[in-house]
Amino acid sequence: MMRLRHSLRWALIKAAVAGTTMVALAFLIPLGLMVQQTARDRAFTAAERQAAALGPALAITTDQDAIARAVASTDAGTQGRMAVHLPPAESAGAGAGTLSGPGGAGGVASAPGATAPGATASGGTASGGTAQGGTAPAGKVSDPAVAGAAAGSGPSAGATIGEVRALAADVASAGGQGRSFTVEVPGGYALLQPVAVDTVRTAVVEVFVADGDLTRGVATAWQVLSGVALGLVAVSVLVADRMGARIVGSARRLAAAARSLGAGDLAVRVPVDGKQAAGSPEELREAAHAFNAMADRVVQLLAAERELAADLSHRLRTPLTVLRLNAASLGEGDAADATRHAVAQLEREVDQIIRSARRAPEDAPAVTVGCDAAEVIRERVGFWSALAEDEGRRWQLAGADRETPVPVQRGDLAAAVDALLGNVFRHTGVGTAFSVDVLATGSSVIVLVGDAGPGFTDPEAALKRGEGHGGEGSTGLGLDIVRKLAEATGGDLALGRSAVLGGAEIRLRLRSRPDGTVPPRTGRRRGRGSLFAR
Repeated sequence: MMRLRHSLRWALIKAAVAGTTMVALAFLIPLGLMVQQTARDRAFTAAERQAAALGPALAITTDQDAIARAVASTDAGTQGRMAVHLPPAESAGAGAGTLSGPGGAGGVASAPGATAPGATASGGTASGGTAQGGTAPAGKVSDPAVAGAAAGSGPSAGATIGEVRALAADVASAGGQGRSFTVEVPGGYALLQPVAVDTVRTAVVEVFVADGDLTRGVATAWQVLSGVALGLVAVSVLVADRMGARIVGSARRLAAAARSLGAGDLAVRVPVDGKQAAGSPEELREAAHAFNAMADRVVQLLAAERELAADLSHRLRTPLTVLRLNAASLGEGDAADATRHAVAQLEREVDQIIRSARRAPEDAPAVTVGCDAAEVIRERVGFWSALAEDEGRRWQLAGADRETPVPVQRGDLAAAVDALLGNVFRHTGVGTAFSVDVLATGSSVIVLVGDAGPGFTDPEAALKRGEGHGGEGSTGLGLDIVRKLAEATGGDLALGRSAVLGGAEIRLRLRSRPDGTVPPRTGRRRGRGSLFAR
């Protein structure tokens, strides 16, 4: 999981999620707000239609029974959400009222405002009958004076039909202004719609709109929009994952080929056509072509290098033959034997170079890795001791009396020791003493080669390949070869000054165990004064 979080595939998924989320929010939030506003407008529009449905009835009559029946015929009236505020009469008690008694005999009031015997004014209840228009349904029609007192508008207000929620001042304002508006009431809003009854009087229709009506369908719409957003994000993640899989797959094939080439597989190539390369980005295809061209070039250079090594080695056969003939004529003696031995070894090395250069990589024989460092060092020091005695050099070998295995080939270690000792003979004067110490620890084998010469003037430059200044016959590659051998085992090569001889000191550290730790360089080194008396 941690590897996925740091991969290109995961980065593409996060980018797709971020981009899709921003786009979805940019569109879905305005859509959600528009749905909310639409639901609000729909609720008030429905209330206006309910109020407008009473317009024809109020234009025809203001009879309370008729208006009550009209209110009951609407959806809002059935649900108890509509009220009608009727205007007051033109003048209190104006006109003749027809009264009916319990026996059916009726009379006409003789004067405005007069009350017939045994009856009350219109809208009141007589002892023997009711006023013209009958008795309104209980709880629905109220006396103008009573309704006005209940609504707080005074005794001059008209009757009210239905359940009232708006304040009398808001009702009066709607009737006086002649325009509809909404006011906030407990539990929602009230739409106050004025309706002209005649040229001077105006009734007000009140329709209650509950808070639930204002948000009806909004939650469902938000859920649908949220589901759409999640679906878009999921689709974008799927597309980004598939795209990332193709890109990552191509990059991993390229990385695997590079690792194989680094490990020595010169035949590895990255597929640029076919099923494996299908869907790869054009940039990675170009990188694959470049890698394949590089691998082909490496193969060509290695082949040319092998041919060059074989040709150069073959050219050395003629001077080697002359050296061998001259060595054979030297006669007897240690110097003559050492010379003939060196010439024979040189011929073997040249033959080995020619065979290795001509041999194909797959035909290389298996090589046993590992040797006894102490044995190799004793052999090489013994070889160089003959030359040291001829030049009057005192020398010492210490610590090579027990087996010290190291994970390197015998020939490579011998070449490294020859390079170190050859530097002593090449860069110091005749008669300069030198020493070789072998220190074995639990995880490393350390070889110290010191001399009594002037030492290194620039140790860093001496370690750089080809930058040595050893005069004629020096290529500057000796220490670089030793350094590569040490690093191949996990060790290192260091240059310094000898604490005993005062000249240069080269420390070669070879790791004998990959999992071991390098202990500090401690311990007592053997005295050398007596050994230099050779």
